[in-house]
Amino acid sequence: MKKYKICVYAISKNEEQFVNRWCNSMKEADKIFVLDTGSNDKTVEKLKENGVNVKQQIIDPWRFDVARNLSLDMVDEDADICICTDLDEVFEPGWRKELEQQWCNDTTRARYNYNWSLDKDNKPLVNFFIEKIHTRNNYKWTHPVHEVLTYLNGNENTITLNNITLNHYPDINKSRSSYLPLLELSVKEDPEDDRNMHYLGREYMYYGKWEESIKTLEKHLSLPKATWKDERCASMRFISRCYQKLNDYEQARKWLFKAIEEAPYLRDPYMEMALLEYKLKNYKEVEKFCLKALRINSHQKTYINEVFSWNETVYDLLSISCFYLDKIDYAIYFVDKALEMKPNDQRLIGNRKLFIEKETN
Repeated sequence: MKKYKICVYAISKNEEQFVNRWCNSMKEADKIFVLDTGSNDKTVEKLKENGVNVKQQIIDPWRFDVARNLSLDMVDEDADICICTDLDEVFEPGWRKELEQQWCNDTTRARYNYNWSLDKDNKPLVNFFIEKIHTRNNYKWTHPVHEVLTYLNGNENTITLNNITLNHYPDINKSRSSYLPLLELSVKEDPEDDRNMHYLGREYMYYGKWEESIKTLEKHLSLPKATWKDERCASMRFISRCYQKLNDYEQARKWLFKAIEEAPYLRDPYMEMALLEYKLKNYKEVEKFCLKALRINSHQKTYINEVFSWNETVYDLLSISCFYLDKIDYAIYFVDKALEMKPNDQRLIGNRKLFIEKETN
C-alpha cells in the first residue's frame, strides 16, 4: 500500500469545546492546519497544545470561500491528499488506512459518508455523501456561503469511499445569522446558480419571509441548471410550507402534488402531504399518503432527506388516523411500530393506552 502525505485543514472561531475531540479524530493525518478567524476563547491555545499548525486572520467582509481558500493555502505544497473538515466533525477511526488503500495516482477527489444528523444513540438520521477530500492543486472554494469545492481544469477523477464516515455534532446554539445576507450576495454574484438560489429560498422560509421564499423558490425551479429532481422536489415542498403559513391550503396541496410528481421515488413529499392532511384533520388522506410513503424503502443518500420521513412519524400519523377512522386494531398495530422506534415517548405510550381502552369498550 502506497504511503501518501495527508493533510487536514479547517477554519475555526470560538470552538474550544470541540478542539480535543476533533484533533484526536484527525490525528491519523501527517499534518493539521487551522485558520482561526477571530476566536476570543481558548480555541487557538488548545489547537497549539495539540500540535496543530495555526494561523490567525480576521476576514472582513466575511466570506466562507475566502476563509476556506486561505486555510487551504496553509497546507504544504507537497501534500498528496488534502481533507477539509470542521471542528464539530469527527472521523470514525481507521479512515487513513481506507483512504490510502483506495486512492490512486490519478485520483483527484473522494466522496465519503457524512452523517449530518445523529440521534442520542449516535444512529444516523440524515446521511449523504460529501466530497471534501482532494488533491493539493487544481481546487478552489467558491461562493460566499454554502461554499463548494470547485475543480479548476483538466479531468476530475472522483472515487467513492463507502467505509469512511464523518460524523457531525453541531453546536445547536451557534448563530446562522450571517447566512441570509451571504446567500443574497451569492445569488447576486451568480444569479444562474441553481444550488444557492434553492438555499436562498429555503433561508427566506426559515426567516418567515413566506412571499419572498415562494418567489425565490419558483425562480430556482425556472433556472436551466435546476435539473436535479430531489432538489426541485424540495423547493416545491418548501413552497407548500410557505402557503400553509399563509393559510392557503389549496395552493399548499397543489405544490405537494407537484413535488410527488417530480420525485415519486422519495418519501418526503408523501410525508409532507400526510402532515398537511393531518393538520386539516383529513384522516383518510393521512392514511393514504402514509401508506404510499411506506412503499418506498430506498433511502436516498442526499442532504435533501427529511428526518420525519424515516423516523417514527409515519407510524404515529397512521395510528392516530386509524383511531379516528375507527380502525382500532390498526391503530394499536401502528402505535406499537412507532414505539419500537421511540419506546420512551410518553405521548405515544398514552395514545396506546387510549387505543387499548377504546378496543376494550
